[in-house]
Amino acid sequence: MPCTASERIKSLPGYAFADIDSLVAEQKKKGIKVIDFGVGDPTDPTPGAIRNHCKRAIDKHKSSGYPSYIGSKEFREGIANWCGERFKISLDPDREICSTMGGKEGVFHFPLGFVNSGDYVISPNPGYPPYERGTMFAGGNNHFYNLEKDSHFLPDLESIPKDVVKKAKILWLNYPNNPTGALAPKLFLKEAADFGHDNGIIIASDEVYSELYYDEKPASILEVTREGVIAFQSLSKRSNMTGYRIGWAMGDESIISVFKKVKTNIDSGTPDFIQDAAIAALQDQEHVEIAKADYRKKADILSKAFTIIGLADCRPKGAIYIWQEVPKMISGVDFAKKLVEKGVVGTPGAWISRENNRVNPGKQYVRFALVPSIPDCREAAEKIREIRL
Repeated sequence: MPCTASERIKSLPGYAFADIDSLVAEQKKKGIKVIDFGVGDPTDPTPGAIRNHCKRAIDKHKSSGYPSYIGSKEFREGIANWCGERFKISLDPDREICSTMGGKEGVFHFPLGFVNSGDYVISPNPGYPPYERGTMFAGGNNHFYNLEKDSHFLPDLESIPKDVVKKAKILWLNYPNNPTGALAPKLFLKEAADFGHDNGIIIASDEVYSELYYDEKPASILEVTREGVIAFQSLSKRSNMTGYRIGWAMGDESIISVFKKVKTNIDSGTPDFIQDAAIAALQDQEHVEIAKADYRKKADILSKAFTIIGLADCRPKGAIYIWQEVPKMISGVDFAKKLVEKGVVGTPGAWISRENNRVNPGKQYVRFALVPSIPDCREAAEKIREIRL
């Protein structure tokens, strides 16, 4: 029986990280040891205390049945308590918080609650693919703003075309930023919130990297205002819980209430025993400090190697990536190919960016996800130092 994909699926471009997986497999077939900085999936184990709590919770919830669509009361209260300590904000766990099955699920499904055909969603370029793909599946139009070094990788909100602003329902922010490692000053977050208020646009802030920073502590947009904003969080990177699929959305009660309705019609929520493990993770800060120290060490090792061969020092301020700039004499794609020959895999910035306003902001960059071990980072640094531009 012939099967034809929908026009929606056929219109989707390739997922860049699937291309990276193919590249890694090809090198391994040649017998080359590959040190893979391509995909941002931490290789360190989930901390033992969290795993043990999860094991005990399996027996505790042996007869629990389907989990709550929006998260257990205990999990939402745990989030509210953590936010009170971390951001000094008071959230109502019943009205202003909703669990998600990791960050990706929440980000992807969010536009379904607010976007109609012809509406716009405004997103960063480069940016996390689900901003774009979730908009497409909701029937909306995408408009992108470029993240560029000269503007500290912040959007110029006033440069967004007026006809797009008029039809926009959502504007995505992501700080600490993937892939640039930039932070957003609280003054900018206020500017973005005011822009949303003035134009009737929801400001959706992807804050999944908020706990992985190196000096300056990132702010949440919820520290600026609750009105008209929503923030997405996840324990995937903070607590090395990528496989657990646990996160949450928080913010304006009216926005959360719509998002809950979307969630109720899509899934049955994250299992209760994983939610219990997440509560334990939120109550422990020690493992986060250890992870931050390791990421800083990895960033220092790689950045030093890049500067030795004549590249700019691009140490990040936050998140788990180096957005390495390369000189005009060579593109990011060509530099990444040189590295692959040495067994070091990074993601060419052009692969996770698009040409927008006649510029591809990722063309002169390669992204390195700081997920290999520290010894592997040292080995990769030795190979990087062999590169000749």
